[in-house]
Amino acid sequence: QVQLMESGGALVQPGGSLKLTCEVSGASLDEYAVGWFRQAPGKEREALLCISASDGRVHYGESAKGRFLIDSDHVKHMAYLYLSNLQPTDTAVYYCAIKQYACGSTTYTSERTYDYWGQGTQVTVSS
Repeated sequence: QVQLMESGGALVQPGGSLKLTCEVSGASLDEYAVGWFRQAPGKEREALLCISASDGRVHYGESAKGRFLIDSDHVKHMAYLYLSNLQPTDTAVYYCAIKQYACGSTTYTSERTYDYWGQGTQVTVSS
């Protein structure tokens, strides 16, 4: 059984940073790409980044460019999302998801292409 669990969400002040972790069980990150999404209150879920399984290539969504980074540790079965210079508009539930092998340059933003999802972790940015 494949399970994903996000952690690391917290309340942070504007300008702060966070590291989110996605722990994957029942699947190998040698075979699955990892994507990070977020959903703010009243808004649709938004793709942030995706890292491919084979070559570690990273695809960035518009909101992630310049401030967010993604990494994965295949041995530990974990993926990480590094958030920096957080602003109140970054307040959202952050999700990780996996799909087989590659992110896909034109599909990494599509939720339907991902096979498994975590339950999400809340990030709140407020002073």
